[in-house]
Amino acid sequence: MPPRKRTRDDGDEPVAKRRSSRQAAAAAAASIKKPDVKDQASVDKAKKAAPSRTKERTTASEKDESKGDSVKKTNRATAKSATATTVEKKTPAKKGSKAKAKREEVDDDGEVKEETKTSSKSEKVAKDAAKSSRAVSEDPDIDSIPTTNPDAPRHDGEWYWLMKAEPESRFENGIDVRFSIDDLRSREKPEGWDGIRAYAARNHMRNMNAGDKAFFYHSNCKEPGIAGVMEIVKEFSEDKSARRPGTPYYDPQSSKDNIRWSLVHVEFRKKFAVPIGLKELRELGKPGGPLENMMMLKQGRLSVSRVSAEEWKALNEIADKKAQEAGLKHETTKLVK
Repeated sequence: MPPRKRTRDDGDEPVAKRRSSRQAAAAAAASIKKPDVKDQASVDKAKKAAPSRTKERTTASEKDESKGDSVKKTNRATAKSATATTVEKKTPAKKGSKAKAKREEVDDDGEVKEETKTSSKSEKVAKDAAKSSRAVSEDPDIDSIPTTNPDAPRHDGEWYWLMKAEPESRFENGIDVRFSIDDLRSREKPEGWDGIRAYAARNHMRNMNAGDKAFFYHSNCKEPGIAGVMEIVKEFSEDKSARRPGTPYYDPQSSKDNIRWSLVHVEFRKKFAVPIGLKELRELGKPGGPLENMMMLKQGRLSVSRVSAEEWKALNEIADKKAQEAGLKHETTKLVK
C-alpha cells in the first residue's frame, strides 16, 4: 500500500516531502562559489581584522556589564532606602488614622456617626454596647411619658387585645428575653411592652387607648395559653431599644429620624387561677364555637392581636368557671374592674 501524502490541517493541499539534513548540507555546499583570485587578498585582510574587532566588542561588553552591575547595586540600595522611608512614613500615618477614626465614632450627642474602617462590625457593636449604647437611646423616665398620645386614633369604650410573651428562658443576642405574668406583677411601675418587630403587631399597639385591656398570653413554652389580664396605661411611644446596639431586638435601620418601632406601657391586673391552654382555645375556635373568628387562632404567629368584646366576655367566664371548679381564686389588684 503506497504511503499517504502529508496534508495541511485543512486537508486542501499536499505538503512537500522533507529533505534530510545530509541532503540539505550537500545542496548548500554546491551553491557556494569559490572566490576569485582577485578577491582572495580582500578575504585574507578581512580574516586578520576579525579577531581585533571581536576583542574590541568583548572589551566593550565587559565594560557595559561592569557598569550594569554597579547600576544594579545602586538601584538595590536606593530601593532599600526608599522602602525604609516608606515604612517610616506609613507607620505614624496609620496610627493617626486610627486615632481619627476613634474620635469620629460618636458625636457630641452620643449618636454613632459612622462605622470606622479600622474596626470590624462585630467589634464596633460590642464597643457601642459596652460604652455608648445607653447614650444613643436612653429610656426616658416612665413618669415623663404622657398617658395619651395625640397621634393614637380615638375609639369609644374599651377595646380588648391579646399580647404574647415568653415565660421560659430564651436568649436573643446573648440576653434572656424571658418575661412572664409573674414578672409583670412584680413591677412597681408600668412596663414597656418592647421588642415588637412586626408591623402588624406594632400597628395594633398604635391603635390602643389608655384603659384598654389585654390578655397576657404565655407563648413558646411547654403549656402555652392565656395566663391573665393587664391594662394599657400609656399609649404608644418610641421603642428606643430598637436603636440601642446590644439589645435583643436591635434594628440598625431605626434612628431618631426614622422611628420604626413603638411600645405601650401596661400594668398587671389579674392572674388566672387556672390558665386557659392553647388546646382548649383551639377547641373553642372550631366552627360554631365562641372563638370561631378569633384573630389569634387565625394568625398564630402574630404577637399582638385584637379580641372582640364577645370573645373577651366568653374567655373571662371560662377562666372564672375553671377557678371555681379548682376551688381557687384569681390573683388580682385593687384596680381590677
